[in-house]
Amino acid sequence: MSCDAEVRLPWEHHAHDQSVHGYTRADWERTADRLLLAVRPYASPRHGRIDLPGPRPSWSGPLSDGLEGYARTWLLAALRTAGARGEDPHGFLGRYAEGLAAGTSEPAGSPDAWPLIADVPQAIVESASIALGLRLTRPWLWDTLDDATRQRAADWLLPALDAPPVNNNWWFFGLTVAGFLQDAGIETDRARKTIDRALAHVEDWYLGDGWYSDGPNRSFDHYNAWAMHFYPVLHAHLAGDRDLLDRYGPRLHRQLDDYSRMFGADGAPMPFGRSLIYRFAAAAAPWLGALTGHTPLTPGATRRLASGTLRHFLDHGATDRDGLLTLGWHRPYEPMLQTYSGPASPYWASKGFLGLLMPPDHPVWTADEEPLPAETADAVTVLGPTGMLLQSTAADGLVRLHNHGSNHVGDEEDPGYARFAYSTRTGPTHGSAARDNHFALLSDDGEPTARLTADPLGPAASAHTPLPGIRVVSATLAHGRAEVRAHLVTGAPEGTPVRQTGWATGDDGTLTAQLHPVHGYGDGVRELPGGDTMFDETSRLLAVDGATTGPRSLFVALASLTGEADPAPVETLAGIRVQSPHEIHVTWHDGTTAVLRLPEE
Repeated sequence: MSCDAEVRLPWEHHAHDQSVHGYTRADWERTADRLLLAVRPYASPRHGRIDLPGPRPSWSGPLSDGLEGYARTWLLAALRTAGARGEDPHGFLGRYAEGLAAGTSEPAGSPDAWPLIADVPQAIVESASIALGLRLTRPWLWDTLDDATRQRAADWLLPALDAPPVNNNWWFFGLTVAGFLQDAGIETDRARKTIDRALAHVEDWYLGDGWYSDGPNRSFDHYNAWAMHFYPVLHAHLAGDRDLLDRYGPRLHRQLDDYSRMFGADGAPMPFGRSLIYRFAAAAAPWLGALTGHTPLTPGATRRLASGTLRHFLDHGATDRDGLLTLGWHRPYEPMLQTYSGPASPYWASKGFLGLLMPPDHPVWTADEEPLPAETADAVTVLGPTGMLLQSTAADGLVRLHNHGSNHVGDEEDPGYARFAYSTRTGPTHGSAARDNHFALLSDDGEPTARLTADPLGPAASAHTPLPGIRVVSATLAHGRAEVRAHLVTGAPEGTPVRQTGWATGDDGTLTAQLHPVHGYGDGVRELPGGDTMFDETSRLLAVDGATTGPRSLFVALASLTGEADPAPVETLAGIRVQSPHEIHVTWHDGTTAVLRLPEE
């Protein structure tokens, strides 16, 4: 019988086989099987590498990319078989066991050989997936190997215990390898020291309320949930280390309270930051909370979030006609790739299958699904110490993120971090296209300034320096679907042109973006081409223009993004009175009032 006959895609089932919104456990298993069977034709002769097709290799080269193909799909196979208590009808364990033996024994130059960690730093990343998979499947794979194979595999893994060359979530890769080696009784003293060192090093990056920075740089994005929380909490759980779990579990619990609000009603996570091609890895943290008991979510809400996310991507074409995950979001989209992204990089989506470790009778699989926060009520949520603000509306299930505190590491503006706002259904724009959700000073030839860093000044307020001697203090106030965006420019020559842009939307008519000048801008609103985005092949955005009038110039606009049909003009949603350059009084359309304060210099 062919693979296609053995494994049907979840969306090929009849409606009565599915939950109201997402998938059943059987659907998750079938999806895992389909993803794993799709990569088989690309395996090397002894399965040591999986060399997937792609637009280009990563900066680590094809040899590393082939290892990545093995490691990241192996993690999926491990979750699938461990969740089935070793049942393996498709023979995944045997293939990956042979690949482990070949990758660690074949001579350099062999199509199955793995690069050494000492030679290719990216191998450190992949070593964590390999080790975690071995830890999860130890009774069914590792314990069945001969001593020589185990020794070669351990020798290959051991260099991952050294300090990593990258000072961010890479510290957890050594911890993950160490956790497996400790369980397996290999170099246990060195493994314990690696675990302690990694946890101590990362501790300074925990800033409270469930939020880590991914390194010492105020980089807040999805890595917070499925790297910074994922590795220490899962290690503590697998090790049965109650002390560690008591330390890190409550942090995950607090994080999930915010994190669950970052998903739209359609299951889409917030496309913000880097490495977005991992897609439904976003489901890993909610599953982990349920697995360990450290979650504010009910079992039904957990499955609604996770299954909704998986279904969102599969329904929107995340796999190609052969069933391979592509380098993109809904479709292949090269502008969002990093230099380290290789053809097999998307298979870190495997983390999203963590829920399979919970048995079929676990409440996450048996309870009725419950709605997500974005489906139940309008909300505005301050995200702890990050400087970021979430805004969601129940009428359309949209979630928007206003960024006043997360930054990318580097000397160039990164569209994944530099925008003032993101949503679960729009942008950002890339390349030479007009920047969406951006405030800039314009040069004589119309070139906009960049926003390289957002220095937080409090909840939903920040500053950046677009040019030497010029400072822009910005703040956002949100209510319902309305956004007040304010910017105070100091140090710019009088008459310097400025521009505020809005949301980048496509041509399908499902979303309406609005922008209205309130203070400091001219009366007109113009439309600019936004180019292609991860959502749309073409997009457009609105812009308002003004000019500085002195040493301090305030600019205020009203913006809106909505999926409602025939929405009222955004200017009807709020009355705004500028009290001073640092204080703006707002009366919302429902009669409630608020004050937006821009911090003093």
